[in-house]
Amino acid sequence: MTEKQLQQSEFLLYKSSDGEIKIDVFLQDETVWLTQKKMSDLFGVDVRTISEHLKNIYNSGELNEKSVIRKIRTTANDGKEYLINFYNLDAIISVGYRVNSARATQFRIWATKQLKEYIIKGFVMDDERLKNPNSPFGIDYFEQVLERIRDIRSSERRFYQKITDIYATSIDYDKGADLTQVFFATVQNKMHYGIHGKTAAEIIAERADSKNKNMGITCIPRNKLKRSDIFVAKNYLTEKELKELNLIVDQYLSYAELQANNKKAMTMKDWVHKLDDFLRFNEKEILTHKGKISKKLAETRAETEYQKFKAIEDKTFESDFDKETKKLLKNQ
Repeated sequence: MTEKQLQQSEFLLYKSSDGEIKIDVFLQDETVWLTQKKMSDLFGVDVRTISEHLKNIYNSGELNEKSVIRKIRTTANDGKEYLINFYNLDAIISVGYRVNSARATQFRIWATKQLKEYIIKGFVMDDERLKNPNSPFGIDYFEQVLERIRDIRSSERRFYQKITDIYATSIDYDKGADLTQVFFATVQNKMHYGIHGKTAAEIIAERADSKNKNMGITCIPRNKLKRSDIFVAKNYLTEKELKELNLIVDQYLSYAELQANNKKAMTMKDWVHKLDDFLRFNEKEILTHKGKISKKLAETRAETEYQKFKAIEDKTFESDFDKETKKLLKNQ
C-alpha cells in the first residue's frame, strides 16, 4: 500500500440530527489505516493512552502486533522523513473497547448495536451506504453541519450565543462536559474583554449612570428604556465597539463554514482554541481571570442607577398621547 493511500484513510464518528450515533469510514482493501495520533483524535484521548492500550492488547495476545501494523516513511511538517506506524481496523476496534472517554463510549454504543444486529439477524446492513454507494466520505455529516452553521449566521441570536451555537456543532459535543461548562461561562466575557478590556459585569458597572442620556445605553429597541435593557452589557457599547465585535464573530462563523466545506471535523477543544486564536489575530487581549466585579454586584449597581433614572424620566417623558394632547391644547 502506498504512502498516499495510507494517508487517505478517514474515520468519522458523530451523532446525527436525530441523536443516533453514526460512523462514516473510508475503506481501503476492506480495512482502515490510522496512526496513533489519528486514533487519539478519534477517541478524544492523549496519544500516550493509545500507545499504552496497544501494548496491553499485544501483551494479552488479543492481536498480533505484526498483523495490524504497516510501516511507512512519511515527511513531517519539519521537512524530515520519519517511519510511522499505521494501524488497521482490528487495532482500532480493540483500542475503542478499552479507552475510557466519551468518544470511545459513543464508539462502543455503535459497535455493540452492529454486533447485536449481526447476532440476531446473521448480517448487518448499512441502508444509507447501499442507497448511495458512491456518496463522498462524510457527506451526510458535513452537509448537516453546514446547514446548522448557515442557520446560526442568519439567526437574530446574540453574538455570544452564535459562538456557543457553533461550539455545539463540535463532532464530540457534550453539553455536560467540564470544558463545555467553562466555555459557556466565559465566552461572553472573553469577547467583551477583547473589545474594550473589561468583562460584561465591569462594563455594566462602569457605564450604567443615571445622569447620562438613556443611562449610558447606546441602543434602545423601543422609545423608552426598559428595566431588562440595563442588564445587557452589549447595550452599553459604542458604535465602534459593536462593529469590532460583530466583525470578529463574523470571522468565527466564516471559519466554521469554511471548515465544514473542507470536510474538517472540529472538536470542542478546537473551537475553544480558535476563539482565542481569532482574538489574538485581531490583536486583542485574552481574558485570563474572572474580572474584578461580580455579575450580582454589577446588576445591583445598574438597578440603583435605573431607579434614579426612572424617577427623572417619569417626570419628563412624553408619550405620543401627551404630545398630541399638547398640540390640541395649543391650537385652542
